[in-house]
Amino acid sequence: MRLAIGLAVILACLAQSACSMPKLKIPRVHKVTVQQGNVITQRMVDELKPGLTRSQVAFIMGEPVFRNSFDDDRWDYLYSVEIPGVYKEQRRLTVYFEGDVMTHFDGDYAPSPVTAPAAAAEAAPDQS
Repeated sequence: MRLAIGLAVILACLAQSACSMPKLKIPRVHKVTVQQGNVITQRMVDELKPGLTRSQVAFIMGEPVFRNSFDDDRWDYLYSVEIPGVYKEQRRLTVYFEGDVMTHFDGDYAPSPVTAPAAAAEAAPDQS
């Protein structure tokens, strides 16, 4: 009987002190950053011009992640990165061909605007 009362008192004291204990930092499961697809830079997008061949596009962009088996004239470049609980990004770029020649592209990327000094330098005749 004394043992049961002593045990009950100890459990009551532990339960009371647990409410005022600081929170313990328990190790959590490590979540890995997941990056998939083709990394596409603005420089790569700026190099894409209508009239490029398939091999030239593959040289600039790399091989596409997804080739449509029903439409050989379309290459899809997909990119996603996910940092669990913090950040998630998905981007795509689709390149269209007619035969072996690129006609245009669309998606989440756009070519950089041409700046006035660069355009003027291209238009000016070489005076050397």
